[in-house]
Amino acid sequence: MTQDLPGEISITTDGPGLYEFTDRLRPHLKGSGLLTLFIRHTSASLLIQENADPEVQTDLTEFFARLVPPATHSSMSYLTHTYEGPDDMPAHIKAALLPTHLCIPVQEGRMVLGTWQGVYLFEHRTRPHERRVVLSFLRNG
Repeated sequence: MTQDLPGEISITTDGPGLYEFTDRLRPHLKGSGLLTLFIRHTSASLLIQENADPEVQTDLTEFFARLVPPATHSSMSYLTHTYEGPDDMPAHIKAALLPTHLCIPVQEGRMVLGTWQGVYLFEHRTRPHERRVVLSFLRNG
């Protein structure tokens, strides 16, 4: 695993799914302002989603796998970008449908999230990846 850089965190994935990293953001928050997150990849996304029941993450992963199946599926025969594997172009489509950046208000060093909300990286590729998320914190005042 690589070291986190100031203003950037690294998240290791091991296949499709949601990877919560809410706790890793807290040390970057001082005072009040706006936290902006941006993922530096075109085959993964960022989400704010329920973190109480893991079935939510499983169901979301399964839903998007059915919505955008691998390039080997007959419904995806129109795809031309297939040389990086059958999961690559579908991953780009999912990332085009889902956010690649988030803005979260911060008050007194705490993200203003709902009781059951967490911040997730949504990996769309099937093989492991090292993903980088850039953080920017604009303080009030």
